[in-house]
Amino acid sequence: MKKVELLAPAGNLERLKIALLYGADAVYFGGRNYSLRANAKNLDISEIDEACKYAHNLGKKVYVTVNIVFHTEDTLGITDYLKDLEKCGVDAIIVSDPLIIDVIHDNKINIPIHISTQYSSVNIETVKFWKSLGVERVVLGRECSRDEIKEIIDKTGVEIETFIHGAMCSSYSGRCVLSNYFTNRDANRGGCAQICRWNFDLIKDGKKLDNDIKFTMCSKDLCMLEYLTDMIDIGIKSLKVEGRMRSIYYIAVVINNYRRAIDDYYNGTLTDENLRMYRHELDKVANRDNVAQFYNKFPGMDEQYFLGRDEVSNQEFLGIVDDYDGEYVTVISKNFFKPGDKVEIISPDRETFSFILGEIYDEDGNVLDASRHPENRVKFKLDKEVKRFDMLRSYEL
Repeated sequence: MKKVELLAPAGNLERLKIALLYGADAVYFGGRNYSLRANAKNLDISEIDEACKYAHNLGKKVYVTVNIVFHTEDTLGITDYLKDLEKCGVDAIIVSDPLIIDVIHDNKINIPIHISTQYSSVNIETVKFWKSLGVERVVLGRECSRDEIKEIIDKTGVEIETFIHGAMCSSYSGRCVLSNYFTNRDANRGGCAQICRWNFDLIKDGKKLDNDIKFTMCSKDLCMLEYLTDMIDIGIKSLKVEGRMRSIYYIAVVINNYRRAIDDYYNGTLTDENLRMYRHELDKVANRDNVAQFYNKFPGMDEQYFLGRDEVSNQEFLGIVDDYDGEYVTVISKNFFKPGDKVEIISPDRETFSFILGEIYDEDGNVLDASRHPENRVKFKLDKEVKRFDMLRSYEL
């Protein structure tokens, strides 16, 4: 039986490698042009070529987003760009404008086409339309219910991809114009200023209410872990995680826990206890509450933030392993840690283990009282093997 695809975001090459190592079957990212998430670093053609080689050597796939809403000036150079993607060997492009489909066909460019969630495909006839144009896969809008998804799968025969984790849009995905109105940044061309997460004063009868409560229209995030097996059973082909601008730690934890849950399901070993453990891990890296949103019911007040929220930056990620010589671990630090701290190592393919940190050294062997500065290389002794890209984090008591 072919497993469902686990699809991860990759805002740059480092995130791409982490996503694939920690269990993703495929990654998606944008190029420097024609892609949403303009604030992500994105990849140039040489980096896309490197990404394809790296992924394909692992037997995994690369999808490139070309999903802005095109204005006439945006079409300049698009044919050459798509030909360059073909030469790189990308496994598919993700588009929202039918223009790109015409360019692909008219120029006989051999790249499979996936329809972006940006188009908000949420009904059978729309998916049939894309199928008639030779589209291989449709990423449904996050606003579809479980029954709608199943009916689309059953009646179209098109590969369907859906989101399982990450941020939600307070509008139909990508169709909001608040960013344009408030900041002149176009949400449909990569510049969303996320107005829905701003805090607004409350006004009554033309007067500002004299209190500390601020209004927001922010949706809670999405988490589909508890419905994962049902999503596989109804025939969804690809399960997608949102977050091209998220940290490498976030990507590693989220992807690895969905990977384990998916593998447990296919192996017949997924238990309620395992699900609770995976959910606990996912909650640890979240800075907003996450719920199932549209899948099991129409979202209401419990799926939204209206009167404020706390978004706490995660500080438990301490560093990433860069080397192990059999005695000393070299770590690229990310947050403050010191001797005597209880920490743990997480890995893409081995069980997590904890220990008490001993002395910490700089690269010249000088003893440090703490690791204080992000991106510094520090060393400590460890009698258990670790590998590059394993991660050091605070141990939760």
